Amino acid sequence: MSKFATERAREFYAQTYDASVADWPGEIDFYRELVAEANSHRRTVLEVACGTGRVAIRLAQDGVEVVGLDLSSAMLDVAREKSVGMSNIRWVQGDMRSFELGETFGLVIIPGHAFQNMLTAADQIACLESLKRHLTPRGVLVVHLDHQNVSWLGDLMRDRGGVFETAEQFLYPKTGRQIRTSRAWSYEPSTQTAIAQTVWEEIGTDGQVVERWETGPIRLHCVFRFEIEHLLARVGFAVEAVYGDFFRQELQDKSSEMIWVARSRQTDV
Repeated sequence: MSKFATERAREFYAQTYDASVADWPGEIDFYRELVAEANSHRRTVLEVACGTGRVAIRLAQDGVEVVGLDLSSAMLDVAREKSVGMSNIRWVQGDMRSFELGETFGLVIIPGHAFQNMLTAADQIACLESLKRHLTPRGVLVVHLDHQNVSWLGDLMRDRGGVFETAEQFLYPKTGRQIRTSRAWSYEPSTQTAIAQTVWEEIGTDGQVVERWETGPIRLHCVFRFEIEHLLARVGFAVEAVYGDFFRQELQDKSSEMIWVARSRQTDV
């Protein structure tokens, strides 16, 4: 799970998430289409690791009943602020490995590579089992993952590992000042773990650093194609499709994403 140097850094990340993280091309329309395909009989969606509601709020604006679950109270605070007055969306703080909502959903999604916070097989299985419990009969699960670039991972084991490089720049919504981001990655092949450290600097009009925030090491599991296929089968899911982007193109060598669409095997007809 994410680690931050201070609580201020955690709050800063939540406050600036929407400014620093863009939608993937075609992403929101992809989920909207799945709502129509999978939930024609019951328009309910659970977004796990919903963050600030980047996806959930857009679906709720279409009239869908949505529940967003996240571990971060800071992220959920932002989501609640953004959705004031919306009666068809609800926010729940919980761990994706062990939550129990007492209800089921026609569509369960984990966008934005969030499943990669599951660092062990035990965590992965516990998460998938929790998701399966919350699906209706014929309900659909979508897991969005990074398609690993093995060349980049190899570079992290050589000269690029642990080296801070310039990353995204954006405006801090709170002050309107520019935020300059630097990030260092490293890789542990024995555990398939990519490790990121991030520094954000707020730049004043004179070009000087006004404020600074940083994360501790954030560990993300690098999931490969047949690993997730085996995990889904082990928990009792049948894979319906795996795409290389949100336009439903086939997963190929150069694809940057993996989007898995699955159903519970025991509910197949």
